[in-house]
Amino acid sequence: IKPLVGSDLWVCDGGDTTSLTLVTALAMDNAGYRHLTELISRAYQHGQSQGRAIVQRSWLKELNAGLILLSGARQGDVGQALLNDHADLARSLLDGWQRDFPDRFYLEIQRTGRAGDEDYLHAAVALAAESGCPLVATNDVCFIARNDFEAHEVRVCINEGRTLDDSRRERRYSDEQYLKSAGEMAELF
Repeated sequence: IKPLVGSDLWVCDGGDTTSLTLVTALAMDNAGYRHLTELISRAYQHGQSQGRAIVQRSWLKELNAGLILLSGARQGDVGQALLNDHADLARSLLDGWQRDFPDRFYLEIQRTGRAGDEDYLHAAVALAAESGCPLVATNDVCFIARNDFEAHEVRVCINEGRTLDDSRRERRYSDEQYLKSAGEMAELF
């Protein structure tokens, strides 16, 4: 068994904590592990906002050695630019990430059955083909088995102070966000 040490990180560029994006940082080696723990520590000590520990984009540039970075799919800055039809901005953001994480930045794609997944997927594949950036298929896992979805939704409702039948409740999750086997992932993509 080889453990993969990593973390999803909320990122802001500059001081604007109203526009947060997501990346996943994975440690490749001891230096990457030390940088990841430093990033998380800084986020909790100096980047708390909106109830979240937030990493500054400049910190990722500074502490990138030994880290692999996944783009955050449609929740990342590249994904947000693609979903908002800002192809030039998406390419510029991708260029910056590839410059800071040479041969260690991956465009992340997902198919979870949520709104915007397919639009993002096709735009990301096209951008990857144009830029030569490698793709990685992931599943935004929130529970172990498909039949755990309802229990997950109950926990979300409890956290948000809502009920399952509340028509105003945002549906951010799907029953596809379970831990899929390698075969299921290969078939999906």
